[in-house]
Amino acid sequence: MLKFSVIMSIYKSDVPEYLHIALESLLNQTRRPDEIVIVGDGPVSAELEKVVQSFKSKVARSKSKVSKTAKDASSIQESSTRRYEYFKLEVEGLSEAKKAITDGNESEKFQEGSEVLNSNGFDTKMPEITYLRQKKNRGLGAALAVAVEAAKYPYLARMDSDDICLPDRFEKQMKCFEEDPELSAVGGMITEFVDTPENIVTKRVLPLEDKDIKRFMKSRCGVNHVTVIFKKEDLLKAGNYRSDYRQEDYYLWARMMKVGCKFRNIPDVVVNVRSGYDQFARRSGWKYYLDHCAIFRYMYREGLISWGRLAYNYIVRFVVQFLMPNGLRTWVYQHVLRK
Repeated sequence: MLKFSVIMSIYKSDVPEYLHIALESLLNQTRRPDEIVIVGDGPVSAELEKVVQSFKSKVARSKSKVSKTAKDASSIQESSTRRYEYFKLEVEGLSEAKKAITDGNESEKFQEGSEVLNSNGFDTKMPEITYLRQKKNRGLGAALAVAVEAAKYPYLARMDSDDICLPDRFEKQMKCFEEDPELSAVGGMITEFVDTPENIVTKRVLPLEDKDIKRFMKSRCGVNHVTVIFKKEDLLKAGNYRSDYRQEDYYLWARMMKVGCKFRNIPDVVVNVRSGYDQFARRSGWKYYLDHCAIFRYMYREGLISWGRLAYNYIVRFVVQFLMPNGLRTWVYQHVLRK
């Protein structure tokens, strides 16, 4: 089975409660990650540190308990084998051992609800946890680059510190890599919610196949960044994350296109993204616009888009980000650019 790491950055302004929920969602999976790498992007609050350390301790306790349960089950099996000489009774002894393992897992459920059980269809494997602190805040791109280099495993799953993974996210996405080893990146759909996870305000639907994703990329991001799982080798071939632009994801997709990486999106919603009613209003201003223009110029220089597409992108972005009132911009993002 292919192994993968989750990479996540936390920042001083993150909300501890949201981080706790995000981390819990990484455990409540039908296929858990083998490793979680968390990078503290500069100094963070004591409350955020407490959430991370509590999570690490919880995972360590669970590993210890699972190990003890397995050891106890092994002793039961050995004892039953010695006690009975007949094959039928030996099989019954093995059955009792299996029951002991199951009962042990059920009794070790975390108070916070992070321990999930085979009977519920979830994985019980516990991931390794790596927490790296950076002295200075260097931005998301730089923090993720550190996480990529530190991760042990050949596939890397992105996760934000305030979003919620759906329980079958990793199972569905990793299956794609097992079916097609040539894939470089697999994303999925997202829903966006305000205040509570049930209050979903929009859904972002993207193309599914490589050629359609790359066509979409000529003007907009064709992969939801918070959902992506990479093949680490191909991510590094494209130059890893960089902090040249605020849209570090779009810049990365362009560089991955340049080196011939293969993309796929699955049609399922895999992440519920925390949002706000003012998020689309914030997507305006010169810095946001000029960042996009710089990435479009890079794509033009590298032959990924034509001059006509470059001019079209400039005009559309200018109209959306400067000429539209906030209410109309929000409507466009929700009903046009989210489809």
